[in-house]
Amino acid sequence: MTDSTIWWLLAGALVALELLTGTFYLLMLALGLSAGALAAHLGGGIPAQLVTAAVIGSAAVVALYRSKRRVPGEPSVRSLRSVNLDIGETVNVDTWQPDGTSTVKYRGAQWTVVRAPNTEPLSGVYQVTELVGNRLVVIKV
Repeated sequence: MTDSTIWWLLAGALVALELLTGTFYLLMLALGLSAGALAAHLGGGIPAQLVTAAVIGSAAVVALYRSKRRVPGEPSVRSLRSVNLDIGETVNVDTWQPDGTSTVKYRGAQWTVVRAPNTEPLSGVYQVTELVGNRLVVIKV
């Protein structure tokens, strides 16, 4: 069995494993193994094949990782009005505690309110943007 055949079989095995797991990282590694197979077809020795497979596979994994980091994530399910009807409702906050929380009466019960990032601790009307556990995350209206 030639070197290129071994590389192609390994690449095919990684593609099959990727289909079972659903991760694209194994597909990127299979791309590196395919590059090793091409290096074998071009007559490169074992060290050249290994280096080619390692460099191409690693570069593909790094490129995929960086491209996924640039894409903003989906909004939290906790902040969708279609999931939680409290989103968008307003509450009146009289005072804030030093730890950035407050207690308000909302829907006939006492709720703990937490300020969203970059929200000033002023008294007044706030809008619910997210529900985290039993805490309402709010922004100033």
